[in-house]
Amino acid sequence: MSSPGPLVLGLVLHDLALGGTERIALRLARRWARTGARVTVFCGSRKGELAELLCPRINLVEAPVEIQRGPGSRERLGEAAARYFSQHPVDVCFVPGNFHWPVVPALARLPTPIRPVIVAQVSAALDKPQRGALRQALFELRMRYRLRGADGVICMSERARDQANRILGRNAAVRIATPALDDDMPPPTPVPQGCRHFVAAGRLVREKGFSTLVEAVALIDDPTVRLTIVGKGPDEERLRQQIAALGLTGRVSLPGYSCRIKSWLDQSRAFVLSSQYEGYPAVVIEALSAGRQTIVTRCTHAVKDLGIDGALGRAVPIGDASAMAQAMREVLAAPPADPVLLANSVAMHRIGPIAEDYLLSFRRWQSLRSSAASAVPCAPHPAAVPAATTAFVSHRST
Repeated sequence: MSSPGPLVLGLVLHDLALGGTERIALRLARRWARTGARVTVFCGSRKGELAELLCPRINLVEAPVEIQRGPGSRERLGEAAARYFSQHPVDVCFVPGNFHWPVVPALARLPTPIRPVIVAQVSAALDKPQRGALRQALFELRMRYRLRGADGVICMSERARDQANRILGRNAAVRIATPALDDDMPPPTPVPQGCRHFVAAGRLVREKGFSTLVEAVALIDDPTVRLTIVGKGPDEERLRQQIAALGLTGRVSLPGYSCRIKSWLDQSRAFVLSSQYEGYPAVVIEALSAGRQTIVTRCTHAVKDLGIDGALGRAVPIGDASAMAQAMREVLAAPPADPVLLANSVAMHRIGPIAEDYLLSFRRWQSLRSSAASAVPCAPHPAAVPAATTAFVSHRST
């Protein structure tokens, strides 16, 4: 039997703005393209810092009229993506992360002959204690509606996989590890002698809990303890005001966005994740791979999966500045952990084999859909495809 040809893949992104899910999606797209897949990234806007993750092999297509984030923008993005893929069919359309789920219904309405296999990713927690019972029930109802047309769902933990299958009422989800690390990651480096510098990273938004982290630094009565928060976002000015009000201008810095944080990690004692909630944060895996212990709020199931509360670092309650400050003190008081041991604990998160696992799952769902389509012929829906051809512009990165 001859081997199947290269897959033709489409990804839908709202834009190229900062975000862990978007970053992982573009790194996967780059890897797939370099191994022979034909990859198109369709976006509502090509603006954003993550454009630097593109490569010439990826076809970047922007909606004819820019779609900016706002009420109803993801539904409009889905309609625009469906129009594009009706004219330029793909085998599989990958929808990265919970934020992008609203694009799925429009893609699912495409006529059977040109409808791609639709694979959605779970990137954030499916249950959050902040929601309460009623809001959780409404979340699950919306999830079932938005993903009813998805052929497959990819989760980053076994718990999320089981939750997704329960919520959807069908065995559509599989677990694939978070592709957080490049295959050629440099070896971890030892902690610099006497280093008392902590690093955090992420979008500067309230849910990342950076205000709690700044408060924790203020509780540590030691002027040699410093913190760098790598990232940018709408909360930057508020954080700067808090830093100044607490007298921490010389101890806490906000240097802005960096696509790669290893250079910051190499000059740090430990990494801190202060979020209120997370899915499976790749940045924690990157920190461990760099040989740095991590202090993580109990905002993610990755705390248990990675075994963080022990030799790898500390787990603390969400929003508790005192507990976070105490964890930072404990890390500083103990000898640094073996960086090679820390790096080896996350070696299974290298992107090469994981990207291949994605492709194998895509082909499996493609085969299942082909079998179902041949067994039960389905009449096309003429209204799903626009009568007039829309002009789309492709961009190749240089």
